Amino acid sequence: MGSGPGPGWLAAGLLVNLVASICIVFLNKWLYVRLGFPNLSLTLVHFAATWLGLGLCQALRVFAPKSLRPRQVLPLALSFCGFVVFTNLSLQSNTIGTYQLAKAMTTPAIVAIQSLFYGKSFPLRIKLTLIPITLGVFLNSYYDVKFNFLGMVFATLGVLVTSLYQVWVGAKQHELQVNSMQLLYYQAPMSSAMLLCIVPFFEPVFGEGGIFGPWTLSAVLMVLLSGIIAFMVNLSIYWIIGNTSPVTYNMFGHFKFCITLLGGYLLFKDPLSLNQVLGILCTLLGILAYTHFKLSEQEGSKSKLVQRP
Repeated sequence: MGSGPGPGWLAAGLLVNLVASICIVFLNKWLYVRLGFPNLSLTLVHFAATWLGLGLCQALRVFAPKSLRPRQVLPLALSFCGFVVFTNLSLQSNTIGTYQLAKAMTTPAIVAIQSLFYGKSFPLRIKLTLIPITLGVFLNSYYDVKFNFLGMVFATLGVLVTSLYQVWVGAKQHELQVNSMQLLYYQAPMSSAMLLCIVPFFEPVFGEGGIFGPWTLSAVLMVLLSGIIAFMVNLSIYWIIGNTSPVTYNMFGHFKFCITLLGGYLLFKDPLSLNQVLGILCTLLGILAYTHFKLSEQEGSKSKLVQRP
């Protein structure tokens, strides 16, 4: 896998993910609210577009596929579908506040999984940065937090499966000695096929409100644009996790959440209370602390390498 990208490439990858993720959040919001396009069906379109995009990249010789057995990628494809289904069920069964609070538990869950099953150790100061981040998410959503048994079951399963998926995205790249494109090249069609089987149980397929419904040309073009942006999002997620870690990607996810809230306030005049502003500041403080500690670790590692005879 090499020694990893330089700071410039890493910053570029994060920037692509940031811009593409924010664009897709607002575009998807428009598709859901204005057009009523079905949620899972849109995810299916996104992964199908990712598969087609990777096929084009292969044809242009951007990367060369590596031969992998389907069973090597199957856990990743299954966990992706589980993460999509359970997070959607969590959103349907819980309030937005409860859903967001549950999502914030993904980072501690990843730390626990990597510590218990992958032998990875995290310094105490890194673990402590989770406190202001979780507190920040709570301040952003506490007014809307309500608990019910079924909602908690779906939220818990969503957190566990999402955490496993993100851990495996990084672990599989190292285990199979493949890059982000080579791994996603196998996972995208497998996940698309699985979602194709799942969608009819949750959403209409034909007729009004179905993926193959009577959509206008402008709606189809917006869905296709969403698919192109999703290709960039999916590829950059794999690349970031493969070249950093699932925890680092999650920290970046919290940063995107703050930017999305601020974007909603500035672009759509969404209300932003004092508690939400405090929550954003608290989350950003935790992210800055995590970034500082990780950079300090990297500098320490470089110093040790230089001093080694």
